[in-house]
Amino acid sequence: MTIPYHPLLWLVIAALSVGIFAVISGLGLYQTRLGVAAEESLQLRLQLQRLRLLRSFLFLLVGILIGGGLFLWQSSQSQASSALQVAQAKLKADYNPESIWTSPDWSLAEMDPDFEQISYGRELIINTADYFGPSGLVLPGNSNKLNCQNCHLDAGTKAFGNNYSKVASTYPKMRGRSGKEEGIPSRINGCFQRSLNGKPLAEDSKEMKAMVAYVNWLGTAVPKGDSPKGSGLVQLEFLDRPADPEKGAMLFAEKCASCHGQDGQGMPMPGSERSYPPLWGKDSYNQAAGLFRMSRFAGYVKANMPLGASYEFPQLSDEEAWDLAAFVNSQDRPEHPFLETDWPDISKKPYDHPFGPFADTFPEIQHKYGPFGPIAAFYKK
Repeated sequence: MTIPYHPLLWLVIAALSVGIFAVISGLGLYQTRLGVAAEESLQLRLQLQRLRLLRSFLFLLVGILIGGGLFLWQSSQSQASSALQVAQAKLKADYNPESIWTSPDWSLAEMDPDFEQISYGRELIINTADYFGPSGLVLPGNSNKLNCQNCHLDAGTKAFGNNYSKVASTYPKMRGRSGKEEGIPSRINGCFQRSLNGKPLAEDSKEMKAMVAYVNWLGTAVPKGDSPKGSGLVQLEFLDRPADPEKGAMLFAEKCASCHGQDGQGMPMPGSERSYPPLWGKDSYNQAAGLFRMSRFAGYVKANMPLGASYEFPQLSDEEAWDLAAFVNSQDRPEHPFLETDWPDISKKPYDHPFGPFADTFPEIQHKYGPFGPIAAFYKK
């Protein structure tokens, strides 16, 4: 954190210090002359006395200014600490475990001593490709053309939009996919390697620390172990049939192509240099990403798509959401890079993980498109 001070105050102190140096030099000169010019000794002694008085005055003035500066600094620190306590208290007061989670007021972040780092983390979440994509400013070619907020909507703050509300409260935790305990940096790197089809960041890098700081700030008010209402994605009822890619294709052309293009590669955003994200192909998420699971994609579009939809005002039926998921996830995309290491305990694989082997007898095609009810019932036994 930057120590607050008034630049003019320290400039005056510096000037006075130069003056003190000049006075001390003058005192030395007069003392030398006293030893060699007795006839001028009275006048020199008077000059020497004045210089000593001036030196004392300057020392006193510098002392007062330094003391005043330290007092102002301490007061500023105290005020900043009080403002931070007020902001944190408001963050906690705004959290209601019985209500749908809402993100903290961003203005409260400005009171945080780590605001610069938190703000940078938010920027990285919003415009990830600008920093790590093919022409990235930090690590060019480290990821694809997607941004974190393409999957974690509104910079990870939208209810049922795959938000970050429970990340700080539930990590570190054991994850069945890796078979290991993972912290927040590991979770972020999982997204880089899967949803962004790229390479992991160094956990001690400036960018990783910034993203962790932002995620932690969003979860400031959530007690450890809590999963707020509205975190993650909505869970849809299972269909009694497989999800149908052909029905999904017709829905895509009707409801999605205006933003994502008939080829699924994204269309320009009106009034912006940016485009809507690609949903398949080399620039989209790979087969190891969470959204490649049918239930995850269906829950995502149900509460958030087409543009303008929300969990309160959805624009798709459950059946339409499942069929859209089937169509999008049947298109070509980068292959799964972790098939040999994911889910070391195969009995913990989700019902809609479409890659064997399985601890059940259901075929891969059913694990991909469903119906999922019989598979889920098998693992509940």
